Amino acid sequence: MSDSASFRAGVNEAYREFFQTAERKRRWSVFDDVPWDRLDSSGNSESKAVRIETYCAEEMYVPDYASNGLALTRAHFGSAWFQMCWTQEEAKHGLVFREYLLRSGLRSEAQMGRLEDDLYAQAWQLPFKTARRMACYGALQEQATFLAYKAQRELARTAGDEVLETIFGFVSRDEAAHAGFYREMVQLELVEDRTGTLADLAQVIAEFKMPGDGLIPHYQERLRTSGAGISPRHFVEHALLPMLRSLKTSRAELKEAQQASATYAPAPVKLAV
Repeated sequence: MSDSASFRAGVNEAYREFFQTAERKRRWSVFDDVPWDRLDSSGNSESKAVRIETYCAEEMYVPDYASNGLALTRAHFGSAWFQMCWTQEEAKHGLVFREYLLRSGLRSEAQMGRLEDDLYAQAWQLPFKTARRMACYGALQEQATFLAYKAQRELARTAGDEVLETIFGFVSRDEAAHAGFYREMVQLELVEDRTGTLADLAQVIAEFKMPGDGLIPHYQERLRTSGAGISPRHFVEHALLPMLRSLKTSRAELKEAQQASATYAPAPVKLAV
């Protein structure tokens, strides 16, 4: 992560705007804003259960996401406070999926307990060890999650599931806001060090996978059989390429930056741990 005064000021302002918008326009309650009284379990199926359970499982690693993220960002106010705000919002996503599974009868408390035991047998670790690479990763991962949730909202609307449609409306809106903040972080990094940032972005793209991949049991099979995932083509067309356009770069420039990085030596950045 860059450490200049201008970078810090830019991140702080980005967080201030993010939080202000969240307070004024995005805040929602799991218990008061979801129309639980209209829950209809007649459309229950195991495929639907696996789909919602997979989203819930991915969110249940929030303690790992939070502790690892704060270790990277705690020396920067805007970045660290965003991480804490992000943690609260993601924890709420996990809770609302859990509530839906239980209230709909798709899963029992005992089944959720066994899932928790399976999940917490392993801990999530940072896929990349620098804050700048994690900002690149966050921009892509949050956009991919937004796309998946957006598709699920449309599926729920088609199925007449008003409760699930409402839930995915709220969580997809949050994910879009998270992706936007991370893109701003990458933009600010580009101003500080374009070659190094693009080289990092290229590396993140090459190694990208979702957080639950390798942790959640039968993750890829779950995505395929339940319809929870998005296709690689959809990811490229609606997450990767739009991000490159918003950053005013291209795959060709990424390749050039990655080649240049073989001799590129960024200055070490001291972050408190």
